[in-house]
Amino acid sequence: MNSPSHPSSRPDRATPATATPAPVDGSEDSHRGLARSLGHGQMAMIAMGSALGTGLFLGSGEAIALAGPAVIITFAVGSLIAATIALSMGEMASRHPVRGGFGTLAARYLSPFWGYLSRWLYWIVTVGVTGTELVACAAYLSYWVPGVPIWAGILMFAAVIIGINLASVGSFGTVEFALSSVKVIAVLVFIIVGVILVFVGLPSQPAPGLSLLTADGGFAPMGWAPVWVALSIVMFSFGGIELLSITAAEAKDPARSIRTAARTTVVRLAFFYVACIGIVLCLVPWQQAASTGEDVATSPFVMVFDRVGIPGGAHVTNLLVLIAALSAANANLYAGSRMLHSLASDGLAPRVVAWTTRNRVPVVGIACSSIGIVGAAGLAFSGVGGVFGYMMSLVVFSVLMVWALILITFIRFRRSGITGATFHVPGGIGTAVVGLVGLLAILATVTVRPSMQVAAMVGVPVVLIASLLYALVARHRIDQADIDEAFAEAESMR
Repeated sequence: MNSPSHPSSRPDRATPATATPAPVDGSEDSHRGLARSLGHGQMAMIAMGSALGTGLFLGSGEAIALAGPAVIITFAVGSLIAATIALSMGEMASRHPVRGGFGTLAARYLSPFWGYLSRWLYWIVTVGVTGTELVACAAYLSYWVPGVPIWAGILMFAAVIIGINLASVGSFGTVEFALSSVKVIAVLVFIIVGVILVFVGLPSQPAPGLSLLTADGGFAPMGWAPVWVALSIVMFSFGGIELLSITAAEAKDPARSIRTAARTTVVRLAFFYVACIGIVLCLVPWQQAASTGEDVATSPFVMVFDRVGIPGGAHVTNLLVLIAALSAANANLYAGSRMLHSLASDGLAPRVVAWTTRNRVPVVGIACSSIGIVGAAGLAFSGVGGVFGYMMSLVVFSVLMVWALILITFIRFRRSGITGATFHVPGGIGTAVVGLVGLLAILATVTVRPSMQVAAMVGVPVVLIASLLYALVARHRIDQADIDEAFAEAESMR
């Protein structure tokens, strides 16, 4: 690997945010790096905002159809795998709150190639997911205002999240905290109401208890193999936990914030998903719950609200899914722009992408990610189902690969013997191995699920092409001095 000289010795290159960039407004003030403005509550909510998406509110019909009531076990296992990933990231990030998060850590503890690959793959994930969520936002808006074209809704909501991300990171954190708080409160209300309905009942409706979990074919009516297959669907409900690592570079107090965020995010997500799906299956026959789709009227939330007699249940749920989609889109645009900033700072993307504003916001990274997002939204809306389907298959493949690399990086991190992390993963390397086994189990569903076969068919060639580009171009551009500088800056914040 060629290691170019330090930025100060190369005045002819574009000045990235990791050096002392020329201000974008032409003033003489210098701006360096990203701003550290996020509190621990904001960090946890940003990860929640991405992971607590529309799937929870609209139901998990496909997974329920596969496994029946036993899908509760699938969600519990998925929560365990997600916990191994989040906690592993948290321990590493508490020691190295570095820009680029897990990708920069992979570059150090595995090799520069894996840092390059994981960051570019994750950028693809953020673009695909955000584009999809923007289309969802527009569709939910049309529920109330059917006269508004979907494309107009996409552009409107894109402008909203771009505007939020162009503000200071502190303002972004405040908005995301508010959006995620609405979702959390709604879920808590749903759980409380659901528990009352399940175990106490109403004057006109006796409590069903747990009887529906074993009715109509038993707890696992399809057998136990589908419980495993459903894991390949359920696991992606937890997509977004990676943001814990990315936000570390902008935390006010990384040591405390990361420790708190990692623990609370895992516990909340596990509790919310398992409790909500359990309540739904206790109140609604699983065949009926399995028929829920993207239509708000069929949402389990609407079913429960209607049963309690809350008027306008569909409108309340539509508002929740709109907020959920907007929050997820907002968080993923943030993540994508920070990944591009990190890649550019290390010489793996055009240097101009690393420029920041006076508020230390990577404006070029946001612009580049936004172009990709609008393109993805256009594919989703245009009806080019084949192209969009392949793109989302690549997202699935990329998420699995990024998660696996996080766990492998953690194993190398632990074996290096480095100390100083503010909290430690219970079980250490053994916990990471459990997570890897779980990811391999998900990958193994490629033998029975066509969608996973498509993911492999699309993902493997993309990785091979990315590897070729790295060998021919990227490895000659890696700036090891900038990577070392990023770790030094992170060290100074501990």
